[in-house]
Amino acid sequence: MRESFGTALVTGGGSGLGRATARHLAAQGCRVAVLDCDLAAAESVAKDIGGLGLGCDVSDTAAVGAAFAKVQAVFATAPRLVVNCAGIGTAGRILPRDGALPIAAFERTLRVNLLGSYIVLSHAAQAMAGLAPMADGARGLIVNTASVAYQDGQIGQAAYAASKGGVAALTLPAARELARFGIRVMTIAPGLFETPMTEALPEDARAAITAQIPFPARLGAPEDFALLVGQIALNPYLNGEVIRLDAAVRLAPR
Repeated sequence: MRESFGTALVTGGGSGLGRATARHLAAQGCRVAVLDCDLAAAESVAKDIGGLGLGCDVSDTAAVGAAFAKVQAVFATAPRLVVNCAGIGTAGRILPRDGALPIAAFERTLRVNLLGSYIVLSHAAQAMAGLAPMADGARGLIVNTASVAYQDGQIGQAAYAASKGGVAALTLPAARELARFGIRVMTIAPGLFETPMTEALPEDARAAITAQIPFPARLGAPEDFALLVGQIALNPYLNGEVIRLDAAVRLAPR
C-alpha cells in the first residue's frame, strides 16, 4: 500500500467484505479504524489487526461524526482512505401476496445503504479536505459499495437495487465535485459473493447459484473485493467510475 494511505476507515468492517478489506489494508501497512453497528464485531476485527474498533450506525449523522472525531484523536490524523461496506440486504416484492405495502422496508433500505453511504462520504470529504496535499496533489480516496443488482435487479430486489443504484449514480458527481480537493471517489459493484447467507444454504442451492457464474465458476471471496480496494488505492488515475466485480455474471429476473 502506498505510504500516502497510511490511515484507513472501513464501515461494515465487522464482517464480510468490510472485514476482509480491513484485514487486507492492515496487512499492507495501514492503520485501520473498523466501524460496524455491532461493536463487539468491530472490536474483534480491530484487535486482530491492531486497529481501532468503533460501534457506529452509518445512517446516524452524529454517530458518524463522532467516529471520525475518535479516529482523528486516536491516530492524530484523518483517514486518507475510506471504504463504505456497511449495508443491508433486503428482499420483498412491491406487491406481496398478502396485499401489504412494505414501504417502511424500502425506506429503511435506502436509509442504510444510500443515505448511510452519503453521510460517511460527506464526513470523509470534510476530513480529507483538511489534510495537507501529497506530492501529486491528492488528499484521499473514498470507495463505496454498490452491487450488480443496480443494473441486474431481480424480482424482490426493488429496494436493494434502488439503494445500490443511488450509490452508483452518486459516484461521478461526487468525484467531479471533490476533484478540486484532490479526493477521488470510486464504487465497486460486487456480484455473487460468499456471505453468511450463502454459507448457510444447502449444497444443491449453492451449486445452482454458482452455475450462473461464467468464470471463475465460484462465488466471489471477500478477499477478492479487498484486493480490488487495494488496487484502486494504488492506481491514481482511477476516479469517478463504478467497477463490476462479478466474474461476468448477469442476474436473471428471478
